[in-house]
Amino acid sequence: MKPFAKTLLAGLAGALVLAGSAVAQERTLQLGHLANEENSWHKASLKFGEELEKLTDGRITVEVYPNESLGKEMDLINGMQLGTADMTITGESLQNWAPMAALLAVPYAYKSLEHMDEVASGEIGDQIEQQIIERAQIRPIAYFARGPRNLTSNRPITSPDELDGMKLRVPNVPLFVDFWDALGASPTPMAFSEVFTSLQNGTIDGQENPLALIHSANFNEVQSHVNLTEHVRSWIYLTISEMTWNELSDEDKEAVMEAARRAQDYERELFLQDEERLANTLQEAGMTFVEVDQEAFAEQGQDAVLKNVNEEIRPVVEDLFNQ
Repeated sequence: MKPFAKTLLAGLAGALVLAGSAVAQERTLQLGHLANEENSWHKASLKFGEELEKLTDGRITVEVYPNESLGKEMDLINGMQLGTADMTITGESLQNWAPMAALLAVPYAYKSLEHMDEVASGEIGDQIEQQIIERAQIRPIAYFARGPRNLTSNRPITSPDELDGMKLRVPNVPLFVDFWDALGASPTPMAFSEVFTSLQNGTIDGQENPLALIHSANFNEVQSHVNLTEHVRSWIYLTISEMTWNELSDEDKEAVMEAARRAQDYERELFLQDEERLANTLQEAGMTFVEVDQEAFAEQGQDAVLKNVNEEIRPVVEDLFNQ
């Protein structure tokens, strides 16, 4: 065979290999989030990637970046709107564009995990998602549960009357500050990184967070009680950039949604296991779990909540309170 023919055949073979590679993997989606590798959100993100790769025969793969290694939440949201980022896990931060996203974390709006599921997967959830798509240009494709926030202290607290001016660390969010003020506490906004030392030296008397953060921050070393206020039940979305979404074929969109559904189911299994494990671990570490009159907390804090929510969603919050 002449050298020219050999060169031509080699070139054609190389082109076929490259073409085969392109067919095998048409796109890689980058998914960045703030959770660590042990968090159920991260594990569910990996599950999403595995399922999507299977459903598309390897044409779409997902690279998952935990611990804000791809960027902070707001940076990723902005990147998704500009088309420079594909996916993230986000929630009420989206209320900066879509006011209805605030419904993801309203104190005592959801009476139980089942009630929250009814809302998130029902008509209100559909309205929230549609507004996020239209106003934020980000598409929710699944939602993950978050552990309810509970109050920790060095004494049992079963009703708002027992707060009695308790110095309580809260996030720097007006809704949270006014809510706890209405309950009779003395809320103190503070960076999370300062909470352990402030509890240790008595600058504050308590704090409120989900069991996962109570455990990971070692608050059991400086707090003796977990008071089961469960004052905020909430969810968070697995999302994809609307620009990325619109570049997918109808077949691939179906695959993305099916992979997201499987990831959501998987995350719920992990979440329930984690909540039980965390409760057992904290009790073994010496913390006492206290049953609380949640209705009294909810009733006393309702006016403060309604005062702080956007007028656009206030009627929805009122309806949730009345259910």
